[in-house]
Amino acid sequence: MPTFTLIRQTLFIASLIPLLRLVWLGAHDDLSANPLEFVTRSTGTWALVFLCLSLSITPLRRLSGQPQWMKLRRMLGLYCFFYAMLHFALWFWFDHQFDLGTMWTDVLKRPFIAAGFVAFVLLVPLAATSTKGMMRRLGSHWGRLHRLVYLIAIAAILHYWWHKAGKNDFATVNIYAAVVTALLGIRLWWAVHKSIP
Repeated sequence: MPTFTLIRQTLFIASLIPLLRLVWLGAHDDLSANPLEFVTRSTGTWALVFLCLSLSITPLRRLSGQPQWMKLRRMLGLYCFFYAMLHFALWFWFDHQFDLGTMWTDVLKRPFIAAGFVAFVLLVPLAATSTKGMMRRLGSHWGRLHRLVYLIAIAAILHYWWHKAGKNDFATVNIYAAVVTALLGIRLWWAVHKSIP
C-alpha cells in the first residue's frame, strides 16, 4: 500500500526531529541555563513518548481492523530504546563518569533511579530480539518475552513520578500515567473478556 509506505517513511524521519532539535539548539547555544539537565530530560521524555506510541499500535490495529499498523510497532519500539539509551548514557557518563560502582550505589539509593534503571535494562533484550530472525528463532517465547514492555511502561512511569515528587510537580507525569493506564487497561479488559465464555 503506497499510502502506508509513505506514512511509515514520514514517521521514521519525524522520529529523528527531537534529536535534530537538540543538535540545533546545542549548535546555537540555546539548551537553557542547564544544558545537561535539558538534554537528559528531553531524551527521557521522548523515550516515554515512543513507548506510549508503540503500546498504542495494538489497540489501533484492533479498533481499526487494519493489520498494517503493526508494521510500525518495531520501529517505534526501537526509537524508544534509542532515546532511552541516550538518556541512560548521559546519566552514566556525566553523573558517574562510567564508574559502575557509583552507578550501582545510585541505583540502590534512589528509588526513581532504580525504576528508570529497571526500565532500561528490560528494554535491552526487547531491542536485541526485535528482528524477524529473532522472532523465528524464539517462536512462541518471543511474544512472552516482549510482554515485558508492560512492566517497562510501569517502571518508566514510576521513574518519572518519583522524579517529579521531589518538586511536587505532577501535572505532566499524570498525563503520561493516564495514557499508560489506558493502554494497559484496554489490554487487560480484552484479556478478561476473552476468557469469559
